[in-house]
Amino acid sequence: MKFIGAGARPGKPQIDHDLIFTVPNFLTVLRFMGVPLFVWLVLWQRQYGFAVLVLAIMGGTDWVDGYVARRFNQASKLGRILDPVADRLALITVAVTLAIAGVVDWWYLAALVVPDAVLATASLFYFHSHPDLPVSRIGKIRTAFLLLGTPLLVFSRLEVPFAGAYFAIAWICLGLGLAGHWVAAYNYFWAILRKGKELKANDGGRP
Repeated sequence: MKFIGAGARPGKPQIDHDLIFTVPNFLTVLRFMGVPLFVWLVLWQRQYGFAVLVLAIMGGTDWVDGYVARRFNQASKLGRILDPVADRLALITVAVTLAIAGVVDWWYLAALVVPDAVLATASLFYFHSHPDLPVSRIGKIRTAFLLLGTPLLVFSRLEVPFAGAYFAIAWICLGLGLAGHWVAAYNYFWAILRKGKELKANDGGRP
């Protein structure tokens, strides 16, 4: 089974419906709810084992909601916006939490935030809201590496056999994820500029 684009039905294009109450959207909301739970477990309870479990569930829902949306024709316009927002909120909040807890250095957080800050500024300038761009393949792969590397890094903090190996694998995944993050951000930035200029041209140059 393929992991990127899993559940897609051959010969049937994906249609984003005007739906709200769908299984994929429920799973996305569940991912939102996992963020404060992770923060509480790490900063207040120091329960890294349960924190790893929460991260694993959050990462799993990211794949499952996409599969269900494509396989059962439950893709929605709301989900198209909520899903990447949930990913960003999770990745950045988790990074802030781990930086405060001393698990990662602050440069890791900066490497995540700076590209997103640039994209957010460009989106607000051209669209005053979300640019509504499709998620790129490199963006999906980037997210997968980050969602895999983060729980492995937290897991390596536990007193488990081969903790050093988990630590090394975690940073390989995170390094690839960060590289993909910057490449994806570069591509999104130019896509935002192109779409924004086209919209302004169609509106006769009105802001």
